[in-house]
Amino acid sequence: MTLAKSERAQLCELLLEVGPDAPTLCAGWTTHDLAAHLWVRETDPLGAPGIVVPPLAGLTDRRMAEAKSRRSYEELVGRIARGPERFSLFSLPGVDEPANATEYFVHHEDVRRAGEAPRPPRTLAAADEEWLWRRLTLLGRAFFRNSGVGVVLERADASDDHVRVAPGSRTVTLVGRPSELLLYAFGRRDQADVRTVGEPDAVDELRSGHGD
Repeated sequence: MTLAKSERAQLCELLLEVGPDAPTLCAGWTTHDLAAHLWVRETDPLGAPGIVVPPLAGLTDRRMAEAKSRRSYEELVGRIARGPERFSLFSLPGVDEPANATEYFVHHEDVRRAGEAPRPPRTLAAADEEWLWRRLTLLGRAFFRNSGVGVVLERADASDDHVRVAPGSRTVTLVGRPSELLLYAFGRRDQADVRTVGEPDAVDELRSGHGD
């Protein structure tokens, strides 16, 4: 099973376990909101663009609200669990893994690590950590383009494996497993198990300037 399919299945199991009103790490969203987001992202060509195009965000919010009103939480989660609909771009051959593995991993952790009793970091398979590392090396410059300082990512599970993803005269090194570095890159700084190495002012600037 691919990472995208595994994370999808595990997230959907957890969504059903915790119910529609559980908190997430997505600001202001419950698990019901997250399920609506995932549904709109994969199945609604009218609502999905607002996820990445801020001027269209209002339309996306309305389509999410409509999805929540038309279908029960359990039905939404069940449909997400089955995978992309046949008409979805995400159902095209070769699209699911690169487009959905990080999406479902991050949102899985958004549910696991939220609330007053967050669940601890998981131990992923070595092959999954390697896949996430390749994504970080490919997309790291985009993730940290507004960092304000130089950024180096260093694997805690492979001492000689590191990559510079942002230039700068002052550099912060982020040390962690690829899965945790990915969470940091997606803005989950306080929940990611990542060690920061650098001058205090550079670390503060990175933490304050680097958002989702």
